[in-house]
Amino acid sequence: MHIGCHLSVAGGYRQLCEDALTIGADTFQFFTRNPRGGSGRTPSDDELAELGVFLREHSFAPTVAHAPYTLNPCAAVDNTLRFAREVMRSDLELLDRFPVDRVYYNFHPGSHVGQGIERGIELIVETLDLVMDRELKPVVLLETMSGKGSEVGSRFEELAEIIAKSQYGDLLGVCMDTCHVFCAGYDIVNDPEGVLAEFDRIVGLDRLKAIHLNDSMMPFASHKDRHAKIGEGTIRFGPLARFVSLEPVRSLPIELETPNELDGYAAEIASMRAYRAE
Repeated sequence: MHIGCHLSVAGGYRQLCEDALTIGADTFQFFTRNPRGGSGRTPSDDELAELGVFLREHSFAPTVAHAPYTLNPCAAVDNTLRFAREVMRSDLELLDRFPVDRVYYNFHPGSHVGQGIERGIELIVETLDLVMDRELKPVVLLETMSGKGSEVGSRFEELAEIIAKSQYGDLLGVCMDTCHVFCAGYDIVNDPEGVLAEFDRIVGLDRLKAIHLNDSMMPFASHKDRHAKIGEGTIRFGPLARFVSLEPVRSLPIELETPNELDGYAAEIASMRAYRAE
């Protein structure tokens, strides 16, 4: 099992790597810039080279970079849409400098803000076709969403449509968030195998590249997005541990996004590894 959590890059990549080792992680996720927007941190070539050495020496699984939450790739307002596209392109160019074979760039598909799902999908496809480039290294991941408000991406069919319509569809993957899919109405508690089979039929398990591992403060099919610590929510520890132990999932980078500090992440990582060892 390759498991880690969301770590801050504010102190630099050296500190991030030290934090990852401290909590027993062998993968990690980080924001490319302030999660609420703003300018990104530009690492030096030496800093990136040091990061590459660390990842190889410690046999880390692929890392996951997360786009800011504020980006809306299917916004109705031109300035908002332009900003999302500029940031995404800038992020992809930054990640292309990473001295690793594979790095993932995860983003929320966005909210159609009253334009309708189909128009939202059209704009997301247009955004991807503008910001992606076959010469760039990062693999772009669509994140599964809970379906709150006018979010796009809470149904597997919506993700499949985006992938099918983009000229870069063959390069796109999916990051499945356990809290989001549960709240979207996919029963990973009672039928995790069925959920994965449905995903395979609609999107394809070859597209599943990463997992966000979170419990949920909200009930099943609530279409709300409130993460909880593992075992303290409505999904519960057992179902989450079983889900990430399933064959299609357990080899993927699994990133915790629970409301924790480092010691809390360390405990969650240890408990997941202990479950696998039983």
